[in-house]
Amino acid sequence: MHSSAPALTQVTARAALRDVIDLELGFNIVDLGLVYDIAIEDGIVDVRMTMTTPVCPAQDHIVNGVGRRLAQHGGTTGIFVGVVWDPTWSSDLMSAVAKAHFRIGGHGRSK
Repeated sequence: MHSSAPALTQVTARAALRDVIDLELGFNIVDLGLVYDIAIEDGIVDVRMTMTTPVCPAQDHIVNGVGRRLAQHGGTTGIFVGVVWDPTWSSDLMSAVAKAHFRIGGHGRSK
């Protein structure tokens, strides 16, 4: 355990998860809109997330990456990652940065 590390919060957890990349899309899972919720209580982190499709071949890699990345913070006593399919993921969940990167909805184009 890293006793000198600050306690994990929803903000720091979400920031840390920007390091987890969906290998197929080459972009982080937070800006892709895959992370729905992060709950933290007494050192236990519960992440509720989805994939872009139920047959995502990168699912195990992403879920394991979430666990590994959050485990790098001190004070975590358990990490649970639940993949859910409701609500269904859509590009509407992507951040403006991701939409601009993928040129979705007019983002990333000069007028």
